[in-house]
Amino acid sequence: MARSPVSIDAARARHIWIAAQRLDTSEPFGSGPAATSAAIAHLGYVQIDTINVIERCHHHILFSRIPGYRRSDLAQVQSSDKSVFEYWTHALSYVPSADLPFYVPAMKAQRSGLSRWFGSVTPAETKAMLKRLRAEGPLSMRDISDEPLVEKNHPWASRKPSKRVLEALFYQGLVTVSARQGMLKSYDLMDRHFGWTTPPKPATARQIAAYKLDRALRSQGLVSLDSICHLDAPGKADVLALIESRVRTKKLVPVTIGGNDKVSHWAAPDTLDSAAGESPHLVHILSPFDPLIIQRKRLKLVFDYDHLFEAYVPAPKRKLGYFALPVLMGDTIVAALDLKTDRAAGKLLIQQATWLEDVGAEGRAAVDEALHRFERFQLGA
Repeated sequence: MARSPVSIDAARARHIWIAAQRLDTSEPFGSGPAATSAAIAHLGYVQIDTINVIERCHHHILFSRIPGYRRSDLAQVQSSDKSVFEYWTHALSYVPSADLPFYVPAMKAQRSGLSRWFGSVTPAETKAMLKRLRAEGPLSMRDISDEPLVEKNHPWASRKPSKRVLEALFYQGLVTVSARQGMLKSYDLMDRHFGWTTPPKPATARQIAAYKLDRALRSQGLVSLDSICHLDAPGKADVLALIESRVRTKKLVPVTIGGNDKVSHWAAPDTLDSAAGESPHLVHILSPFDPLIIQRKRLKLVFDYDHLFEAYVPAPKRKLGYFALPVLMGDTIVAALDLKTDRAAGKLLIQQATWLEDVGAEGRAAVDEALHRFERFQLGA
């Protein structure tokens, strides 16, 4: 017999989600490189993006949960500790290395049929690049200066043909990003980087579905099919079958939020049974790519907030600004601030401030303090 959904209000849903995202505690992962590795392991992935009007989003997301975060911590866990690696989730992301078996099937699928983006890469080119990497060690695009340049056929393309070859090998899982300097990537052979004698065994389809579901339950608390499989429509059927199985065995509970039964949610019984505790109280200046923000429909349902990412919108049509950052105060998004870091002047500039709530003098002071912390992070090492 189907279990009746448990109904919770939006405030309870917000508190569960904020706690699962570890935004309700000032230093949930501790400090240093171990904290960076732990944060990525808990969240499941941290998105990478190239826009740098302020600090790039992967550093920003980690800073939001690790007050003492340093960029060198991420470099260490990627290049020295090798506890994280880069691959595609819903976007290019840092992922725990322990999760690599769940990505091997996607890598192998790329070897049998590359996407059209890499369609011009030939077997001879890949063979030559692998041979060069074996002989010379890790290579960045700066290290490759002995090839004729070509015209770009896409705004994100490179004039160096080797870039497409290396990216194809990356998606095939034959090379990995062994180090980064800003957005300059160094590539190495995957097995040499990790020191494998045998590569990890690929996970089965059922194991991958369980991985996606458990990752979402850990980092979201309350999950929907869309939130588990964000931009991953092909994965939904397997995940839904697993959800239904866990509901039958009482490992998951159906949930409705605020009386809205149009979107199905689920949670572990322990999540719903746990005491509500105090309301969140911290102030965070969040990245538009933060896991709390990136799923816009979910954000609207739970926070009643429509975030607009307008970097690619013509200036006259923007409402919040080029790169607006939501301000989370406790359990409410109170403002969207379009910020820019003037590194030459050593200042964080507010291009536009859109206040959504009247937070009073005390609230403004708390946001100002959060901005000062963010400015120190922007201009620090």
